[in-house]
Amino acid sequence: MTNIIHQPPPIEPIIQQLQNILPQLREEYDIERLGVFGSYVRNEQHANSDIDILVSFRSTPGLLKYISLEQYLSDILGVRVDLVMESALKPAIGARIRAEVRSL
Repeated sequence: MTNIIHQPPPIEPIIQQLQNILPQLREEYDIERLGVFGSYVRNEQHANSDIDILVSFRSTPGLLKYISLEQYLSDILGVRVDLVMESALKPAIGARIRAEVRSL
């Protein structure tokens, strides 16, 4: 029996996919800024890692629209997405996240 190890995708194709759909996301979800942070940016991702995406909206979406965006990004990227609103960051963790975020 062979064990198949699922390798998580590297960050560059993920960034490219996000850049390709960013105009559509800005229009549909009123996004101001989008960036990736966390294990993928630090090249520490593993098979169970999610992609941490920091988002800033021009106008705050309702819960259903927010969840819809998170699910859409997960579907497009083929990896579970953890969507984090920049406005919801606490100061201490916010500084760390902003320091490592890879903005699009």
